[in-house]
Amino acid sequence: MENKKTEHKTFPLPDKKKAKSGIRKWIKFIWIAFFAVVLGISGLFFAVSQGFVGDMPDVKELENPDIYVASEIYSSDNVLLGKFEKEKTKPVTYKQLPPYLVYALQAKEDERFKEHSGIDLKSIARAIRFGGERGGGSTITQQLAKLLFTGNASQNKIERAFQKLKEWSVAVSLEKRYTKEEIIALYFNKMDFLFNAKGIEMASRVYFNKSVNQLTLPEAATFVAMLEAPRRNNPYRNPEKAKVRRDVVLKQMLETGYIDNSTYEKAVSEPIVVDFHEIESVEEGYSAYYKFYLRKEIQQYLEAYEKETGKELNLYKNGLKIYVTLDSRMQRYAEEAIKEHLTALQKNFDNEMRRNPNRPYYNLNKTQINGLMMSAVKRTGRYKQLKAEGMSEDSIMLDFHEPTKMTRFTWQGEEEVEMSPWDSIRYHKQIAQAGLMSMEPATGDIKAWVGGINWQHFQYDHVKQGKRQVGSTFKPFVYATAIMHLGMTPCSAVSNASYSKGSWHVKGGGGSVTMKEGIAKSLNPVAIRLAEMSGTENVIQLARDLGVTSPIDKHLPMALGTSDITIYEMLGAFSTFANFGNYTKPEMIWRIEDANGRVIKEVKPVVKEVMNEMYAYTMLDLMKGVTEFGTASGELRRRGIPASVEIAGKTGTTQKNSDGWFVGIVPKLATDVWVGWEDRATHFWSTGEGQGAKMGLPIWAIYMKKVFADKALNILPEDKFIKPANWTGSCSDLNNLRNGYGDEGGLQSIDELKNPTQIVPEKPVKKEENSNETLNSGEDIDFNK
Repeated sequence: MENKKTEHKTFPLPDKKKAKSGIRKWIKFIWIAFFAVVLGISGLFFAVSQGFVGDMPDVKELENPDIYVASEIYSSDNVLLGKFEKEKTKPVTYKQLPPYLVYALQAKEDERFKEHSGIDLKSIARAIRFGGERGGGSTITQQLAKLLFTGNASQNKIERAFQKLKEWSVAVSLEKRYTKEEIIALYFNKMDFLFNAKGIEMASRVYFNKSVNQLTLPEAATFVAMLEAPRRNNPYRNPEKAKVRRDVVLKQMLETGYIDNSTYEKAVSEPIVVDFHEIESVEEGYSAYYKFYLRKEIQQYLEAYEKETGKELNLYKNGLKIYVTLDSRMQRYAEEAIKEHLTALQKNFDNEMRRNPNRPYYNLNKTQINGLMMSAVKRTGRYKQLKAEGMSEDSIMLDFHEPTKMTRFTWQGEEEVEMSPWDSIRYHKQIAQAGLMSMEPATGDIKAWVGGINWQHFQYDHVKQGKRQVGSTFKPFVYATAIMHLGMTPCSAVSNASYSKGSWHVKGGGGSVTMKEGIAKSLNPVAIRLAEMSGTENVIQLARDLGVTSPIDKHLPMALGTSDITIYEMLGAFSTFANFGNYTKPEMIWRIEDANGRVIKEVKPVVKEVMNEMYAYTMLDLMKGVTEFGTASGELRRRGIPASVEIAGKTGTTQKNSDGWFVGIVPKLATDVWVGWEDRATHFWSTGEGQGAKMGLPIWAIYMKKVFADKALNILPEDKFIKPANWTGSCSDLNNLRNGYGDEGGLQSIDELKNPTQIVPEKPVKKEENSNETLNSGEDIDFNK
């Protein structure tokens, strides 16, 4: 038998050359990756620092804030109306800061402040490891960088990451430009301690009525505690919470060796004693509303100037002179009129609300009310601040329901109270709001602009920012369209019978009325039929030609004013009728000059012909009926405006009396007034109190009496509208409107209308008594039915 050798399997030895090659590849990959990361981070930081991923603040703006020269606003009667200036502040140097204040800041916010160059990697690593439970990763320099950005950080994680990169970039830039001592001083000077306390010096005066160099250790620790949460740790609003956080700061000072145990024990034993002295804001009262709009307009002109010339001008630094069209006297009269009427109106509303368990709402359930309240809560600075501080929604709501010291608005002046922020919001929702704009139809010059009743409590402009349902003030656009497209005259007859279309129904009084009577008494069926005959698309086009840019409802109820439009748009449109059919864009600015008197911008009127003067005067004649015998007549007489004064006007009342309007035009001045509340579910129960003739018109009457009395204004009650040369005023002679004046190649006569049955009277009807409540009873329509 043959012996077989056992076969042994062997494994080949590793190829050393190949192994070394593989290691070299990995080493090469690691180095490439390393350099890629370094280059990527460097590139990212470069892109961030250069503003390629979003605007970056200018760190130079921190330098020499005292040398900035405020821009001044001058009225048409050469009165200084106000200034555009930085917040009221008094910068201090590092040497003026008490040592305890600096020590407290470093102990609480940045122990290694003296060691790093703007970014503390150890703090960042600690914050990441412990999820922020043992302190954040931001240095004092980073926090100063964050203060240079306007607005709160986004809740989006990606945007927050880029925001953090920006802060790091700015922090490094700050460290290069300033010393450590200067950074601390700049930080304290930039911090907002609320109640218009901008910077530590103003804060010391507001809360403790002393200069910063006189602060005690506990007071210094109190301010450092406020840095993390100015509202929650506020010694005036929340003294208990402020003391708890103050003592935390003192404890950290002890642990870091800045103070000894005896000093600590003495400091924590002292109560917080506030000596509160609030400072008025640079944005006070009524003027803040027109400055809000004015600032946006000026900024556009300055940006255009920079593009054209390459020269940058700053509204807050370069001492510009802004000459506006506002008249200081008329502005004052408008403000006084609003205050006088709303003081009385508010009393009536409060009396009615005493019987309302859901005050100040009608026809809402608890879920709907809570929805409105939560929307308001989330718009507050308090909510945004607490959210930015990382508080949970439940904790924020607990804060909003906790009583605290605050001021609330009353027409007798601000009132110091203790109430929860939630109750404060509910309280302020019942305060009646108003807006008024007054302009010269011939020039477009805005002479008065009152956007609201108090900027400190209601930072919302009702002239150009706010849009509200306009109600029957929209009807003149419908009538003007019928005159232009259908050849109708003030004497044309239109049916006032009830109108139905599908499930939609508008109650009428029966019979037929003239166009002049229809608009004077604000009869809804008449407006609906005119819109239907004219075509809603034609009505919308005319409104567009008259300067209305807001969205307009395309359906037939639009004739009754279902759309939300601004005072600014409505008044510009109405003024066209008093300017011979020429629309002139309302303007507030005449010219802007630099500090040396050189003209930066001179604003010229923007004029557009919309209709001929005969049509325009016909509309004035129609609207004179409103004030002579229509919805406005009774209240005008009661307010002391004699019937001899020529006034073209229109009242407006919206669904459930949520909005009250009055537009009144005299030959040289047109004025629009709106009155309502923040929420549309807040209103008077009855139309008798809530109609435009009772809410908006009284302000107009009070205002115009003051204007008439000031002879220097040259707006006189005996002024008359200028009639076209061929105007006779008799209905038989108004047929010339049907011949030669149309833009549509000739106008139809009444007999040529497509639906003649709509203007044939159904049956005679007895005229109702001439009372405002009766006349306006048709204005309040539920458009959803």
